[in-house]
Amino acid sequence: MKTIQTPYASANYSIEKKKGIVTRFLNWCQQQEENRLAWLAGTLTAHGCILTPLTVLFVVLAGNNPVFWPLVIGAMGMCLVVSLAALPTKITIPVFFLSILVDLVVIANCIALGLHL
Repeated sequence: MKTIQTPYASANYSIEKKKGIVTRFLNWCQQQEENRLAWLAGTLTAHGCILTPLTVLFVVLAGNNPVFWPLVIGAMGMCLVVSLAALPTKITIPVFFLSILVDLVVIANCIALGLHL
């Protein structure tokens, strides 16, 4: 009696997981390494000339609350330290965006407390 053999092909299926937004952001930050000096100039200019004076203005107009001063100085300081330490862009860019977030939270709190004009 003859056995029936059916040829079959085995296939390996692998499911690719989609990369999360944090992973994609960090990969983008690593790709920005060739523009490291531009990021250095941009972060120092954005903080030193625009964000920090604007945030200080909001703090002063909102009653000069001493709780906000360490946050404003810390946001500028952390951006300044990582930029001048010549750390890679995978660190400097997220720190820059975190410092922007801190400044925006301080400004929002100053608006919530009420600007005393």
